[in-house]
Formats: sequence, C-alpha cells, structure tokens
Amino acid sequence: MTPVISVEGLRKKFGTTIALDGVSFEVGAGEMFGVIGPDGAGKTTVMRTICGLLPADEGKVRVFGTDPFRQPRKAAASIGYVSQRFSLYGDLSIDENIQFFARIHGVPDFAARRTRLLQLTGLEPFRDRLAYRLSGGMKQKLALACTLVHEPPILVLDEPTTGVDPVSRREFWKLLAEFIGQGLTIVLATPYLDEAERCHRVALIAAGRVLALDAPGRLQEAAAGALVEVVASPIRRALEVARAEVGPDRVQLFGDRLHVRLDDAAGYEPVKRALAGAGIDVAGWRVIPATLEDVFIDRLAQEKRP
Repeated sequence: MTPVISVEGLRKKFGTTIALDGVSFEVGAGEMFGVIGPDGAGKTTVMRTICGLLPADEGKVRVFGTDPFRQPRKAAASIGYVSQRFSLYGDLSIDENIQFFARIHGVPDFAARRTRLLQLTGLEPFRDRLAYRLSGGMKQKLALACTLVHEPPILVLDEPTTGVDPVSRREFWKLLAEFIGQGLTIVLATPYLDEAERCHRVALIAAGRVLALDAPGRLQEAAAGALVEVVASPIRRALEVARAEVGPDRVQLFGDRLHVRLDDAAGYEPVKRALAGAGIDVAGWRVIPATLEDVFIDRLAQEKRP
C-alpha cells in the first residue's frame, strides 16, 4: 500500500477540551478509509486537519508528502472536501454552482466534465434548479459534483449521509463505489457502523483516541470471547438481570434481543439460570459472530475499565 495520507501523533485542543489525543493512521492510494465514532469523538477535527483547515497542536499530517496547512494551494488541488453542512449557494442553480467551483479551481474547459458529473449523479434533468430547492440527497450529490469538478485524487467526506433519506443514502454509496473503481482515494467520517463495513479499513475513535484500526472483517474476527444473542421477554427486565450477572458493559440491547459478551459460550449458563430465576421467558439463544457495532462497544468498554 502506497500511503497518500499520513497522520502521525495528531493532537488538538480547543480551550480545555481535548479533541484529538495522539491520532495516527495512513491511507493508501485507491483506498476507502473510514474514521468511525460517535458525536464528539474528534472525526470532524481529523477531517479538517487533513484538509489543511486546522493546524495541529502536535503531530504531523502529510498529503502526498506535503503539509496541507502550510501548503494550502497544493492541498486544495489534491483534495475534494464535502463538509457536514450544505455549503453551496442556494440562490445559484446546479449548473451555476458547479461552474463557480470550476472557475475557483482554474478548470478551463469544464462543460464536458460538468455534464459527466451531472449524468453520474442523476442531476442532469435538474441542472437549472436552484440549490435551495433540492432535497437533502440531491444537495449532497451536488456537493460531490462541485468537489470533483477539478478532478482531485482524494475525496474527504465528513458525515455525508447524515440526515439523508435511505434511498438517497443508497444512491450516494453507489456513487462512492464507482469513484473508488475509478481510482479515487476516499476518507470518510461517519457515525454509522453499517457504512463503516463498506470501507477497506477503519479507525474506530472515541474521545480523540484511536481504539482500533484494521479492516472491518478482521476487527470482527479478532473480537475476543463469545457473543451470545438472547431472545427474551420482557426484554428490559432481561437486560437488567443479565447486566447484574455479568456486568453492565457486557450486555447491550439490540431491538428485541440482547447481545451478551462472554469469555466463552459456557459462560452463558449462569446468565441462563439468572434469567430463569427472575421469571423471564427465554425464547432462544445462540452464539453469533460479532458485528462491527459489537466490536466498537466492546472497545469502548475496555477503555473505561480500570
């Protein structure tokens, strides 16, 4: 893997708040790399530092070997950035927004490129529509088109599907898959674990620290112990009893069932007896492979343990 982005020992504070605490990772050419974590984990700070919009207090960021904060022109030429919020011009049409960004980046003959992007994103029939009249999904597609009009080799996306409906979200991911197929490198910040599973590799972060870094499948395979799924009723009471038996950080509620993290499957027997003793009806239980969400919750719990 040839790294095109290198983040080493990144630290950043805002007043007394530590946003990043020694974050390190590399992103290879043509890779889709996910920065995954809850709100306040430091994802946006990582994205903005990579793009050269924020200086690091400590550590290094390199994009194609250059410091994006000290050499912003090179960063702007090599990175396309889509922020959390829609930041285009609502009183301009789709066509005019793309034209504006093409001229900012000095793209001379952008008409053909604009048409290809509009066809790719499905926005061509709406090219004369003002941006403020677009749906959330269409706005994100327009942001992508504006970002890619100067053909940057790296695309940085900060929670691009937050607030987007499921259909538009699926279409957006189809676009990203096509861009990866064309050789684009994508760095994506998202709180959604199902999106993280689409990435080649992910960094799970919380409180500004990297908890784990690997391919999603390898993180799931490496999950320690056994994960037992329990279908029981009443489920809330079952949650209380199971947590009292094995610890609150080892039992999570997933819809109408529990996920119980144990050292091994035999460890379910005391839980089974405790549920039966509390008069809880257990319809069934089974050992299941860990999801990425299970892995993340377990890593968070490990961080909190003394």
